[in-house]
Amino acid sequence: MQVKIEDQSSIKKVLSFEIPKETISKELNKAYAELKKKADIKGFRKGKIPRKVLENRFSAEVHAEVAPRLIQEAFAEAVENHKLDIVGGPQLEPPELKPDADYAFDITVEVKPELDDIDLQGLEIKKRLYEVAEGEIESQIYMLQKSMATKRKVEEERPVKENDFVLIDYEGFLNGEAFEHTPKVENYVTAINKEPLPKEFSEKLIGAIPVQDLEIEVVYDDDYHDENLKGKTIQYKVRLKEVQEEVLPEANDDLVKDLEQFETLEDVKASIRDNLEKGIAQRVKHEMSEQIFSQILEKIDFQVPQALVQGELNGIIAETEQAYAQNNTSLEDVGLSREIMQEKYKNVAEKQARRHLILDKIIAQEKMELSDEELDAGFEEMAQAMSATKDAIKNFFNMDPRQLQYYKHTQLEKKAIDLIIEKSNVIEVTPDALQGADLPSEEAGVQA
Repeated sequence: MQVKIEDQSSIKKVLSFEIPKETISKELNKAYAELKKKADIKGFRKGKIPRKVLENRFSAEVHAEVAPRLIQEAFAEAVENHKLDIVGGPQLEPPELKPDADYAFDITVEVKPELDDIDLQGLEIKKRLYEVAEGEIESQIYMLQKSMATKRKVEEERPVKENDFVLIDYEGFLNGEAFEHTPKVENYVTAINKEPLPKEFSEKLIGAIPVQDLEIEVVYDDDYHDENLKGKTIQYKVRLKEVQEEVLPEANDDLVKDLEQFETLEDVKASIRDNLEKGIAQRVKHEMSEQIFSQILEKIDFQVPQALVQGELNGIIAETEQAYAQNNTSLEDVGLSREIMQEKYKNVAEKQARRHLILDKIIAQEKMELSDEELDAGFEEMAQAMSATKDAIKNFFNMDPRQLQYYKHTQLEKKAIDLIIEKSNVIEVTPDALQGADLPSEEAGVQA
């Protein structure tokens, strides 16, 4: 077999193969010999069918079986012999296989770019010294109070105000007739200016004093999500029965007595502070890594295989689709499509691909490996984040070696970023001393 490699660019190669006709003949002989044992043709005994009869009847099927195998074997041999680091799938249009001629075909592939060693010395990055604000802790305590709030009837006679709750009965009518899709609802408690009732309810209820009967007209848009109400004008008869106020529990130890992992309010505050500090650490790490890649990319330039860019794009789109699906919606529901996403995020995808190629180079250049202890620590961290056991995490990866390899690589990428930061000149600054213009934008890519 002969193979010639032509460089179309630093990342694209065309492999030209020529398999001699003697090899073709040998492989066809083997294929027909196997077929002869199994073929069943009327008028011939099994195993005694002449080759010419088999060729006339099954040549298309035999060639369709032999040609792909020859291509695959030749391609695998070329990749191994020439140490080609291929990304994405090979592109080819296989020609027709002819028994009495050499078999020539071309395969186009993309390969990872060969990067020169990257100088990790001399990078200067700024580290923002964020601090946890007490207001952030108090805000989360307030949200906890809100989640445990109760409601009580307002005994004094007063009008409905913003942020009140109301107890109402209501029924909707279409053209003066009771409408089956807006049946009578009794003793319904709802917040003023909050979903799911239309805003017209809040507008009419504010200022009203119970007990009071009201009529509220709601005109539903032509693109309203409920098909039964879309484009319709509904007259609601509403009885305002009482006003209710939200009562927050006091912020003391009683607030957390039903939370299993905490005994006192201070325990909760300490946990909130710890989580906020972890969030700050992640944000600082992300900002520093963005500065790192911005500076490295100013020093080196290389082509990026489209297969890698497309892989990143597919990941971005899949994550977006999953996020919408969790909210029972889709890309189309919000006016998006895969085509729009492809165009919108192609630059982000390319930057992410560049980052991974740089990290791959640094991992190889620095001969970085992941120790058993580091891998075990990663499993422990993942187990805590997922509220699972470390053994469960290990079992998951043991059942899927490809996922394990991917996980190990992501851990190595994080280790590479830590190494770059360690070798950089880190300047600590207060947040107000470092303006947003000094940092790359969020579009520089997703944190590795």
